[in-house]
Amino acid sequence: MAVRSTAEAAPPTPWSKDLAEPSIHATAFVHSFSHIIGDVEIGANVIIAPSTSIRADEGAPFYLGENTNVQDGVVIHGLEQGRVIGDNKQEYSVWVGKDTCITHMALIHGPCYVGDKCFIGFRSTVFNARVGAGCIVMMHALIQDVEIPPGKYVPSGAIITTQQQANRLPDVQAEDKDFAHHVVGINQALRAGYLCAADNKCIAPIRNELAKSYTDTSNGFSFAFERSDEVSSNQLGAETVEQLRYLLEQGFKIGTEHVDQRRFRTGSWNSCKPVETRSLSDAIASLESCLSDHRGEYVRLFGIDNGKRRVLETIVQRPDGVVATATATGFKAPSTSSYSNGSSNGYSSNGSSHNGNGKAGLSSETVEQIRQLLAGGYRIGTEYVDERRFRSGTWQSCQPIESSSANDVIAALEACMVEHQGNYVRLIGIDSKAKRRVLEAIIQRPNGAVPTPSNSSSQSFAAVTTSSSGSGSYSGGTAIATRLSSEVTDHLRQLLSGGYKISAEHVDERRFRTGSWQSCGQIEARSDRDAAAALEGFISEYQGEYVRLIGIDGKAKRRVLELIIQRP
Repeated sequence: MAVRSTAEAAPPTPWSKDLAEPSIHATAFVHSFSHIIGDVEIGANVIIAPSTSIRADEGAPFYLGENTNVQDGVVIHGLEQGRVIGDNKQEYSVWVGKDTCITHMALIHGPCYVGDKCFIGFRSTVFNARVGAGCIVMMHALIQDVEIPPGKYVPSGAIITTQQQANRLPDVQAEDKDFAHHVVGINQALRAGYLCAADNKCIAPIRNELAKSYTDTSNGFSFAFERSDEVSSNQLGAETVEQLRYLLEQGFKIGTEHVDQRRFRTGSWNSCKPVETRSLSDAIASLESCLSDHRGEYVRLFGIDNGKRRVLETIVQRPDGVVATATATGFKAPSTSSYSNGSSNGYSSNGSSHNGNGKAGLSSETVEQIRQLLAGGYRIGTEYVDERRFRSGTWQSCQPIESSSANDVIAALEACMVEHQGNYVRLIGIDSKAKRRVLEAIIQRPNGAVPTPSNSSSQSFAAVTTSSSGSGSYSGGTAIATRLSSEVTDHLRQLLSGGYKISAEHVDERRFRTGSWQSCGQIEARSDRDAAAALEGFISEYQGEYVRLIGIDGKAKRRVLELIIQRP
């Protein structure tokens, strides 16, 4: 069946507030890594490949005729002004006829008309133009401000910007038509294959046949196929399975990568086969397949959000054959994607404690963060700042940590905490290759110990995954709200004490998968109680919808926390 998770309503704009949504025929296939936005009509048997962007948010509407294929990296957009007349005599910003190929990395920008049975080659651009039926445009061509007569051939690299140039183009030859027809046929076969792969009834007989072909040979694979249910419980640790379940429940896509020992330090990871399923058992099977295919290498698991950012990167296999188990990963559902590769979040709630004799000690959660950062190939840094400069964000570095040993890093962190008692101290995770920070976590505050798991539930990695609007109380102090869980109230405290702004967003079930969140409004309160009251008001106002808490770093103009606190 066709994928719908990438279809989004058009955003409200000064020229249009109709919030039009795509119309996709049931026989079309739209890859989950593409984006379809606004008033876009997609006809029967169309295939939309990965990494395409079809945005009818400025110019609209768009039309893609039956049997057309839109290949990887294609961009279709349109100007607010300017329209073309489609074959149905209606006005469109972009019209693409039937049996047409828009190939890799092409740009179709409205106002634009592309007729039936056309071929638009790789990286070619068509803007403010009309391309007649049966035309073939080869690679790296530019067509602008002209009308190409039907059945014309545009050679690679041609620049057609005057009508005189367009009129002099040669006719398409028979072999060119055969080539274009062949491409359409190939893509129709791909469309059918993708739809089958997404349908268990269609793909199950094929998988069974493959399994039989393996078990008929004595190559050692028969056990894995015959007893896949037992393999799933033995090959992966309970925490890895729990991490998969959490990512799927949160709406993330699943990704897996592998790398050999030589390339591990350079971060040259390669992707395993994409995991397109929303089923936990299928995701487990895909991860096990990656582990089996790449024995003797590192394999890591991660989630991908709607913004294509990574969350929760975890190494689940190492070259020595050790697969991550409960003791290795220690996964518990996290409250933020603090140490994900590519995440814009820098917020963490992990802290430190003091033992009473002046020596600093790190919580078990901070130690676990250090181990996971080192396992991911990241460097560790530390910074400190006094209370007066904390608000301005003028942090200073402690002694650089060059070691990749967890014990050495922990010793260096504790030395920094002892040296700068009475100041804020924070742990930094650094991606050396990308030259950016992947984690900032305060581990010491001027008033002494940062709360640890023994006196604040918020410091545990078991912070909420789905904080509902049920009752909750704060175990480390006076409860500030009765309808918010203790983890949410702890996050409010830490955001406010860190000088961050607070807001909330909501979305109904239908738009949740597309990530079309809407703002509830910024919370101006500067006290814990007022902020909690405002959140409770939003929860009551948007009952039956998702509501999430947002923490905002006003200075850096980025989000430091996104936490769902209510579900339908």
